[in-house]
Amino acid sequence: MASASVRRPPYKDFLQPALHRRFSTTALILLVIAYVYAIGLARWNSFLWSWFPIGPTGFRAAFFWFSGSLILILRIAQYHPGYRTSDSAFDTFLKHWRNFSTLETILTYAFSAWLFAQVYLLSQPKDSGLEWVTYLSYDRQRLNEKAVFITTHLVVLGVYQAIRHLYLDIDRLLLGVAKPSEKAVRNNNSDVGTLMKKFWGEMPIIFLQSLNQTLVSLLLTFVTYPFLRKVVWRLSLFFFRPFFNLPKTNYVPYSWPVSFKSVTAIVLASTMLLIVWIAGNTAFTMFMVKEPTKDQRPFTSGSKDPNGSLLNGLRHRKLFYKCFAMWELALIARDFPERRKAIYEDLDRKDGPAWSQVCSICLEVLKSLETNIGNYGKAPEPVAAPVVQPVEEKVRTAPPPKEEPIFLGGPARRRNFLSEVEKTVVEVAVAPGQGSPLKPFAKRVVDAAKHQLLEIQKAVTGTDDTASLIRSWALKGLHKWVGIPFRKEYRRRMLHAVLGSPYGEPSLYINAAYALSMLTSHSLQEDKYGNVQRDIATIIRTLTNMAKKLDRFKEGFEVHWTDVEGIKECPEVDAILEALRDALTTLIVEFGPYARDLRLTLTDMRLAREAANFPEPQPRADHLLDLNQWKR
Repeated sequence: MASASVRRPPYKDFLQPALHRRFSTTALILLVIAYVYAIGLARWNSFLWSWFPIGPTGFRAAFFWFSGSLILILRIAQYHPGYRTSDSAFDTFLKHWRNFSTLETILTYAFSAWLFAQVYLLSQPKDSGLEWVTYLSYDRQRLNEKAVFITTHLVVLGVYQAIRHLYLDIDRLLLGVAKPSEKAVRNNNSDVGTLMKKFWGEMPIIFLQSLNQTLVSLLLTFVTYPFLRKVVWRLSLFFFRPFFNLPKTNYVPYSWPVSFKSVTAIVLASTMLLIVWIAGNTAFTMFMVKEPTKDQRPFTSGSKDPNGSLLNGLRHRKLFYKCFAMWELALIARDFPERRKAIYEDLDRKDGPAWSQVCSICLEVLKSLETNIGNYGKAPEPVAAPVVQPVEEKVRTAPPPKEEPIFLGGPARRRNFLSEVEKTVVEVAVAPGQGSPLKPFAKRVVDAAKHQLLEIQKAVTGTDDTASLIRSWALKGLHKWVGIPFRKEYRRRMLHAVLGSPYGEPSLYINAAYALSMLTSHSLQEDKYGNVQRDIATIIRTLTNMAKKLDRFKEGFEVHWTDVEGIKECPEVDAILEALRDALTTLIVEFGPYARDLRLTLTDMRLAREAANFPEPQPRADHLLDLNQWKR
């Protein structure tokens, strides 16, 4: 039983060291790949120095590793849990394109590619023709455009990969869930050796992805290099002239730096660089979402106040820490009886017993689904207009101007649009605040123009319905690849509505439902003080309400007209609904016989069974026999 005076270490004190260890594992994988690259590019003129780490091979491997580690540092700075919730990809672009993280991603990939290119070019032999400066004679030096072309290609590849990184949201980390049925496989999935085998098994797929993106980026370079050629050539001359005796002219060479040998070098360098990037991102995503356990124990087990540290994580403002803490709570509820008993028996806390706080936090998380659904589609509240002080009316000190004939239009003047505008300006200048005859005349002009446009449209297209015509044109564009970012797909809109914005993590709600159901079910044997039974009725009613509302919302959620594919599927919301139903089923099975003692009415149990799709209890055979005898 924890005392209120015991120091409660923050939850991040346990999560951050674990994340650092997982980051180190990913960096070690990149170091292995970089060392293999360094050995492969060695000249092998000496058996020892071609592989010995302390030497040219070691320095080459260090720079290759640093080039890949820049992407890992970027991931550390920008990782986030769950999905970027928005109605379409274009909405996501509008929300994030001005962020500094977008520019940071592009610059990081571009610099990583430039550094890799320099190490790759310096590792080439002298007869490769890929050196930066060539010697035409003893004292004549010239910049080699093949090196410029390879560097430009890799930088373009970096920009292309950065755009893919942002579009695919590679910074996303999807956390796991603690399902009651997966207890037997928990230890195998969280083992480092198992994850290592899984990662190295992904290497063939990583190689194929790298080769595919290499070919795409090569075509992109051939398209963009003619526009970049003068700029990169002059920029390269600017940097190399202080060190070499290069010609003063800035004219680019007449011949293109494209040959079979240079293209082969480009393909090899691009594939090597992409393997580093994709392998680093894959390993980072795989190892960072391991279970919140250390030495087969929950993170907070090493704390002086385990329950206090766990509660701090559950109340954390950052979504990432809160999701990890909820995942740990679900694991405790499923696999660790000692920690469950500690939660039941922890009564002397400042804000109430540990179980009451855990129950309250989980219920608040589940109720936030209702809040998200209610706020979806609502316009933001308008900002209150500033209070305007009343202005005192000025008293006219001079008589009004006379209506002389000079201000009036002649009776024989022709009535047209220009004359009406002139007359209105004069009237506004002479008698401000008075009515103007321009409005009816302008309406007639606009109506006449509109009628003529409709006649032209009907003659060309055969229809006078402008809205339908524009919509049909829009649908044709949405069916093309150009319209993909503008489609408001069912899955995107459902995630935005249920999970909220700007990010939403389904595991938070799934683990909250499973944690409540497993803690309450285990309390029958482990809660010796009987504190859990006071909240069971509230838990069942809340789960019933949330399951019914989410089910009704999902059934009534229509496909948007821009969603040309019309696929009404959202696995993430289905998983949340399944977790709510599984939790209700567990509670119905465990506490159904004690419903009257828990102050649950027959209506409550009936609604809970309907929400969980649980079959109604069938009467026993002896009851049916007694009923038939009574009828006779």
